[in-house]
Amino acid sequence: MYDYEQRLNAAKEVILDADYILIGGGSGLSAAAGLTYSGKRFTDNFADFIEKYGLEDMYAASFYPFKTDEELWAHWARHIDVNRFSQPATQLYRDLLVLVQDKQYFVLTTNVESQFAKAGFPQEKIFATQGDYAYLQCAKGCHDKLCYNEDLVKQMLRETHNCQIPTTLVPKCPVCGEAMDVNLRHNEFFVQDEAWYEAAKHYETFLKKSTGKRIVYLELGVGFNTPTIIRFPFEQMTYQNPKATLVRINKDYPKGAKENVTRTVAFDEDMAKITEYLLEENHARHLEPMARLCKVQ
Repeated sequence: MYDYEQRLNAAKEVILDADYILIGGGSGLSAAAGLTYSGKRFTDNFADFIEKYGLEDMYAASFYPFKTDEELWAHWARHIDVNRFSQPATQLYRDLLVLVQDKQYFVLTTNVESQFAKAGFPQEKIFATQGDYAYLQCAKGCHDKLCYNEDLVKQMLRETHNCQIPTTLVPKCPVCGEAMDVNLRHNEFFVQDEAWYEAAKHYETFLKKSTGKRIVYLELGVGFNTPTIIRFPFEQMTYQNPKATLVRINKDYPKGAKENVTRTVAFDEDMAKITEYLLEENHARHLEPMARLCKVQ
């Protein structure tokens, strides 16, 4: 596509002129916000697990075949706390809220750290399709209720020794008495509770309201791990609506469908800097009427 400045200006114009904005947030968004699963952030928080098990990053570690439940849950407690409970809202997520707050907007995300909610996005405007680190479910999905896990996670952290928790802290399903799991969509037993279905309804309502309207699909860090949730639908909805524009920021996979090339603004540059620029331009535009008023007076 055209040069960086032209793309910035094009994104600025379509966002300012849009009546609706649908944010699609993937793992690349959280990485751009600083929530990386490797490097210093990993080594600083998991030094004991790295030494004992040879773990290489947080993502791979979540699939490590720990021999005991005590080891498994010691790791999960650390992972959940680092990424969910001890991590405050990041600047990038807060900036995104300011960018869209004057529009009719909604958030569709595959991320599970609850950064959108922490940044101040109302819960009724968020559909987190893949779960939330803060909840446990029956590992076999024997019922559709979730358990908020913050107190348990904090207790696990306090009582972790040699990368293990006491057996008494290993969570068991309150209904069937079998194993519990983190509420993440990684197998066929993922539990979609009442709140999940309510969020899905809010999303469907937003899609109906914005059909055929001036809308920006703001796709942030969405690759091809689960493209059928955000990436492919955003392409399809852009194609179907002549008033829609797809703004995609993705350092690895910026290119999209050739059918949408004239209504796609794609970036592989720094997401935080792009958002900062769009915020500054948005702020300047809002100041223009006041400046004219003051000049007249």
